[in-house]
Amino acid sequence: MKYITDAVHKGELGRSQLAAGDVLMTITGRVGSAAVVRKEHLPANINQHIARLRIDERRCRPEFLTEWLNCPTGLDLSNRFVSGATRAALDYGTILNLRLPLPPSLEAQDNLLAAMDDARARKKAKLAEADTLLAGIDDFLLKALGITPPPEDPRRIFAVNQSDLTGLSLGPSHYAPELQNYLKTLRNHPAVTKRLSAYVDFNPSVELSGFGGDDLVGFIPMQAVSDGATGEYTVTSRPLRELNNGYTCFTNGDILWAKITPCMQNGKSCIVDKLPNGVGFGSTEFHVLRVLAPGISKEFVMEFISQATLRRVATYAFTGSAGQQRVPAKFLENLPFPSLPKARQDEIVSSIKAVREEVRRLRTEAEAHWQAAKRRFEEQLLGPSHHDF
Repeated sequence: MKYITDAVHKGELGRSQLAAGDVLMTITGRVGSAAVVRKEHLPANINQHIARLRIDERRCRPEFLTEWLNCPTGLDLSNRFVSGATRAALDYGTILNLRLPLPPSLEAQDNLLAAMDDARARKKAKLAEADTLLAGIDDFLLKALGITPPPEDPRRIFAVNQSDLTGLSLGPSHYAPELQNYLKTLRNHPAVTKRLSAYVDFNPSVELSGFGGDDLVGFIPMQAVSDGATGEYTVTSRPLRELNNGYTCFTNGDILWAKITPCMQNGKSCIVDKLPNGVGFGSTEFHVLRVLAPGISKEFVMEFISQATLRRVATYAFTGSAGQQRVPAKFLENLPFPSLPKARQDEIVSSIKAVREEVRRLRTEAEAHWQAAKRRFEEQLLGPSHHDF
């Protein structure tokens, strides 16, 4: 939502005012997505990218029309008639002529809606369970490290002893109590003797002299890395000549860690391990970390720097202007790093991996059940063989 003045709402946008029960339908870009307007959304208006459908509720539930428009067949019908070479759009005449398989009674519609509501609730429950497991990873990691996270301390004004000021400062916010308490906790950890830079090479060079311009390499833009510090990503193949300038280079086994807001807070990080020819390129907004020290697991380093607590306090190290703020490499380089025995590192990583696998299972199951519910919805309206509708 965006907010407008009451004068605009009643004046120049007066014709686009909404009422409870209206069905909204996107008609440009991602065409066909629909939703019902509720009382709590009002007063409100729409812009030119959305069509307002006002329903005769004696014949059709707004929720039923919305479910139909959002189901695979409904979306397919909407998108068959889009026009525009550069931007997909649906005109009002086409919308009026869309076919709607309407059950003969409101009661029949309510029965179908009840089944969809039940399926939606089960999907939300599974996703909530997955989110709870994912959120618990940070607590598990900190507990496994024997670290008590500092309480959130949003103070913007605080005092600093002059003797504590160092040449390593990243700006005034670097001395914020929450960040300093976290760093102090790490420094006091019995397994911490060195900084992360003692074990990891930051933004290392990659030897490309043996490659030709037509050789395929991997491409991982920022949007190809999942949120939530899941470690998931997708890679595509591109000729080297298309990527050799203007991108960050890395190799199999390197860690990518987003440094720019909001990608850093969202936990975009991964270990790349399936690059064509072992080399890849991606966004310049990634820090690249290459673990070189024997006995240090790159998976453990990835989990350590991707923990939610660290990402939260890392915002105090931001440099740059609003909207383009970044965590500089020296923040990570100077992090006190707990060099645990390799067996303990592997044990922690294995436990976290098991949680992530369960999260994936729950999310996959939730989506599969939801898609099955939509298929049942369509079949009850159109029959089991409805692909030519």
